[in-house]
Amino acid sequence: MLSRLVAALVVLSAVQAGGTAQAEGRLRLVEQFGTVYLPLHVMRDQKLIEKHGKQAGIDIKIEWAKLSGGAAINDALLSGAVDVGAAGAGPVLVLWDRTKGSADVKVIAALGEQPNYLITSNPNVKTLKDFTKADKIALPAVIVSQQSRLLQIAAEKEFGEGKHNTLDELTVTLPHPDATAALLSGSATISAHFSNPPFQEQALQNPKIHKVLSSYDIMGGRITPTLLYATSKFRNENPKTFKALIDALNEASQWIETHKAEAAETYIRVEQSKLDPAFVKSVIDNKDVSFTTVPQGTFKYADFLGKIGAIKNKPASWKDYTFEELHDKPGS
Repeated sequence: MLSRLVAALVVLSAVQAGGTAQAEGRLRLVEQFGTVYLPLHVMRDQKLIEKHGKQAGIDIKIEWAKLSGGAAINDALLSGAVDVGAAGAGPVLVLWDRTKGSADVKVIAALGEQPNYLITSNPNVKTLKDFTKADKIALPAVIVSQQSRLLQIAAEKEFGEGKHNTLDELTVTLPHPDATAALLSGSATISAHFSNPPFQEQALQNPKIHKVLSSYDIMGGRITPTLLYATSKFRNENPKTFKALIDALNEASQWIETHKAEAAETYIRVEQSKLDPAFVKSVIDNKDVSFTTVPQGTFKYADFLGKIGAIKNKPASWKDYTFEELHDKPGS
């Protein structure tokens, strides 16, 4: 409810500020919480979109917003309050399916490979089967968020075919910063959190908290959990702005790979974080992390969502729900 309320307020303020009409040279982006959004932080800090826009002969005005959960971001994108969203593969694929033949929402690029951890303060929980009705698992949005879909995939593996929703009743909606704070405080409100970097690493510094599993365990390898996406209308009507965004994202992602310390400082500066820069650097320097813009492992989500009926249009390949700028890349 909180996420939907915040989304509604963002939509209202955007409409009041100047309507939802799209025009070349204007770009409204919405992101979430965590280091997986670091390429966006770098783009913002170094004004890379503006830089590439100028190279194309246009001045681009950027507006940034922040929400928690793919459902809220999908609402904002569909309402016309924002032009580009960043969310997990699960919510993105649901919106692709919902808008196929109309707004035709598709993936622009990935934001990098980073694992999500299911962590808990309950010492009795070693596997998914150890959770009881006394446990509450926090994640960005129940049922529809990236972490919620991951939990469903893991549950089906653990409890059997068709039992993907076994743990859904234990999940509660809570933004990552709030869930982390609750878990670290020993609050009785939640006992577990399907998290993301750097919040999961921050929580795991507490010896009373341990990891149950990783998204890489669930999906059988490295994946890009978060994607940048937009409507086909925005892409078609704003080709220079769209290309400037892609060029900026590629530059930011490549810069992070060779400037980890500076990238960590960028995260702290943009997010106004109180975390130690060395700690943030250790998170993005993890061997399981890379800032590729090419989607990896997303088709596994599509296959699962199609199987459980969460999407009606089952894609034939990952290229069906991505823009053609990605099609010469080795995605999956």
